[in-house]
Parts: sequence; structure tokens; C-alpha cells
Amino acid sequence: MNDGQRHRTSGRGGEQLTVPPADFTSYYGRPILKPPVWKHDIAGYLFTGGLAAGGALIGAGAQLTGRSGLRRVGRWTALGAVAASAYLLVHDLGRPNRFHHMLRVAKPTSPMSVGTWILTAFGPLAGVAAAAELARLLPRHGALGVARRIAPPIGDIAGLAAAATAPALATYTGVLLADTAVPSWHDAYPSLPFIFAGSALAAACGVGLVAAPAAQSAPLRRLALAAAALEVVGGRRLERLSVTGEPYRYGRSGRLVTAGRALLAVGTAAALVSRRSRLLSAISGAALVASSVATRFGVFEAGVASARDPRYTVVPQRARLAARP
Repeated sequence: MNDGQRHRTSGRGGEQLTVPPADFTSYYGRPILKPPVWKHDIAGYLFTGGLAAGGALIGAGAQLTGRSGLRRVGRWTALGAVAASAYLLVHDLGRPNRFHHMLRVAKPTSPMSVGTWILTAFGPLAGVAAAAELARLLPRHGALGVARRIAPPIGDIAGLAAAATAPALATYTGVLLADTAVPSWHDAYPSLPFIFAGSALAAACGVGLVAAPAAQSAPLRRLALAAAALEVVGGRRLERLSVTGEPYRYGRSGRLVTAGRALLAVGTAAALVSRRSRLLSAISGAALVASSVATRFGVFEAGVASARDPRYTVVPQRARLAARP
């Protein structure tokens, strides 16, 4: 301890040396936690995984209500998004065989292991359901005609099975982030599943509003409103976070989260009034998809920012210690 670190006080006992109260900085200001090694591939994976789940749910709902055009869009959205998810995950891992190695074990206590199996189960089901849409275009006669008759029922079963796993696919990434030691992710564990579920549904509704026949898009408007409600519930909980909630409000990550909320509001409002306007439907759909992208990347950036700043680790720890009896 040097002289600059000592405070001199006087009293009856003479001069007394005291140590000033410690602040929240770490050793030479270095991060206490190692920042996440994940790159923006994982932020993209958060978005495409949610989009795939939402597409499967919309496809199944359209299947059960007889909306063939919307069913087709939902199934193809699910397949395209899950294919993108697999690519982004493998690209982040560095080698394809690492994904295969993750399937050697099933560990229910590990969100990463559970998520790998969810993605592995969902992908083939989404693929079969989407392939059935192609089979409907085959000739009616001959060997191809047999495939045309057989494929749709199989596709319907696969589509419903994919939809059954979709909620887990949409929300497990929120659990995965919250299971880490990254402060802004860990403390947001009650909120992230709600935010990710709403974001997934909003993105899929957005694609449907752009690509599905206008006459079949009425359910998407109601679903967009439900998605917004889910995100609002999760967002309110994020606002209640004290110190570790700051990255969701300030900086680059805060701007992304704020943009996501604004785009969600615009997309939902446009969806509710776009019944007769194809242009408004397209604007609404684009805003909802962009909202989901901004939200996922904002949450990702918030976690990275909180891991780099020692304040978000030390201050909550001291608060917990002070609260102990």
C-alpha cells in the first residue's frame, strides 16, 4: 500500500491511517469474466432457430384450418430457417464433426445438449413436411402419381410433429444464455424465454404476411398481436433488472433492443390495419422480421458487453453479500 492509498485522520489517539472504501474496478480494470467466445454466427442462430420454430407452428395451424398457401409458406420457412441454423452452428463450431460429437451423449441438465437434440429432431421433420409440398406438384399418373398420393399424409404427420417440438426450439436458446455466468444473460433468466418465444412468432408472422396469400393471412395478424404481448411481458421484466439490465438500455446493445421494440410496435400496428392492403402487409412483415433480428442481436450484444465490464459482476455480488443476514 502506498501513501496515495492512505487517508490520514486525527483524533484523541493521534494520527490514524485508514484504507479508503474499495470501488468496483477489477485488477488493472481487466474483465473478471472471460467474454463469450461465440461470434455473431450464434446471434444469427438465435434468430433463425426462432424463425424455424415459428414457421413450423404457423404451418401446422394452417394445415389444421385448411389454408394451403399459408401452410406451404410456413413449412418452407421452417425448412429454410433450420437449414440456416445448422450452417451457422456448424460454422461457429469450426468443424462439422463437432456437431456430430455433441450427439454422442444426451445430458438433460445441459441446455446445449438438449438444444442439439431438439435441432436434430426438428430438422428432418421440417424437411419431410416441406418435401411433401413439392410432391403435390408431381403428375397425377404413373409412379410419380403414387408419390403424390402418399407424400401429403406423411408430410402432414411430420408437420404436426415438427410443430410439437417448435416451442422448445424457440425458447431453449434463452435458457442456454441464462445458464451461463454472463451477468446480463444470467440475471434475465425469467425474461429471455418469453422474449425469444414472442420474437420467434413475430418473425414467422412477418414472413407469412409478405409471402402468403392475402386471403389466408388473417390468423397472422392475431398471432402478431400475441407475439407482441409475449415480448412486452419479457421486456417489462428486463426493465426491472438493476445494474445488469443497463446493457439492454444503453450502448450499442441498448440501441438494438430499442429498435427491436419500435419495429415490433410498427409491424404489429401495420398488421392490424393491413387487411385490404398488400403494401401494408409487406411493410408489416418486413418490420416484424427486422424486429426479431434486432432483438436477438441486441440480447447477444448485451451479454457480451456485461462480461467485458467488471462492474456488472462485482456490484451485484456485493449487493447479494450485503443482503445476507
